[in-house]
Amino acid sequence: MVRLGLIGLGKMGVSHLAIMRTHPDAELVAVCDTTRYVIDTLAKYTGVEVYSDYKRMLREKQLDGVVIATPSRFHAEMVRDALEHGVHVFCEKPFCLDPDVGQRLADLARQRGLVNQVGYHYRFVSAFREAKRLIDGGALGRLHHFRAEAYGPVVLRPKNSTWRASKSEGGGCLYDYASHAIDLVNFLLGEPERVGGTVLNTIFSRDVEDEVYATLFLAGGVTGQIAANWSEDSHRKMSTKMSFWGTNGRLTVDRQETQLYVRDPSVASIPLKAGWTMSYTTGLSENQAFYLRGEEYSAQIDHFVRAIASGDTDTVSTFATAVATDRVAAMMKRDAAGLPEPAAASGLVASGSAAVSSPLPPSATLVRPVRAPWPALFRRARALVS
Repeated sequence: MVRLGLIGLGKMGVSHLAIMRTHPDAELVAVCDTTRYVIDTLAKYTGVEVYSDYKRMLREKQLDGVVIATPSRFHAEMVRDALEHGVHVFCEKPFCLDPDVGQRLADLARQRGLVNQVGYHYRFVSAFREAKRLIDGGALGRLHHFRAEAYGPVVLRPKNSTWRASKSEGGGCLYDYASHAIDLVNFLLGEPERVGGTVLNTIFSRDVEDEVYATLFLAGGVTGQIAANWSEDSHRKMSTKMSFWGTNGRLTVDRQETQLYVRDPSVASIPLKAGWTMSYTTGLSENQAFYLRGEEYSAQIDHFVRAIASGDTDTVSTFATAVATDRVAAMMKRDAAGLPEPAAASGLVASGSAAVSSPLPPSATLVRPVRAPWPALFRRARALVS
């Protein structure tokens, strides 16, 4: 039985708690949160041992693994402390706000031989895993363009009530929504070499961006666009979609299905048929012991538990792959602010070591508010008639 601890009882923490308590090969032995009412209620009705100090929990409980589900600015210290206690770590996304810090943690986990995983759960959605199989199998021929989209109704009015509305806490559409799309690009195609035309716009938020748009440039001349908007209430919940165009056809994939068009099946290294092929999540998904919010949430915790039991540190979503996503986000922030890329960093992982970008200066303006052109137009109109 794998002994697990949990740090953080927000939305994702509560979800992880429910999944871990139903896993047949895991035992949730301790939970930490700073809200007294929450942990007192949890202790009363579940019997799980609770803490308000995660460091004490790490010292006192002989944990095999820990799930960290706190605001992003706390991740680095908590992850480091857990690794130094010899505990395997699952950390929610985004991993770290500074890619340099994230890389050091990835290196530490590798040196200690510890399982490390980050909660980019779309890697566990069966439709996106099928898309990877098709792309890797050459179904599209030579890929030349893609589009990654993420929309949802998170911020629909001005508010500052949660950490997601604070830049210093790791909030904003870039890290909360666009990071999923970036990670899928990395997972399916590889890490972009550079970015351009990044726009970080505010709609309702004061301190963070509500929509993100950028062009991504990958090796081999592959280009793509990313579009993310968490103030989009035409979607009932988060909706993520990827589209790909290649010399042999096109592929569209979201959480529910894959839509593949193939010109010549003989081009691919996997069995295909010409024309359109639709595959639905009902036929692609594997059964989960406990279904909560979607197959992917249970699947990623199951993957973490199994990795600990087997000692396999090469998880589907490692610290290293999460750092790659953080690097692309950092490139987009610099591009939006009009800052040049650091001379020593290209955003690529080469020969086992990462070229890591330096953090942004505190004075950098990263959010571009939308400004209406009407005052300037009115001035021009008055000048014409005067």
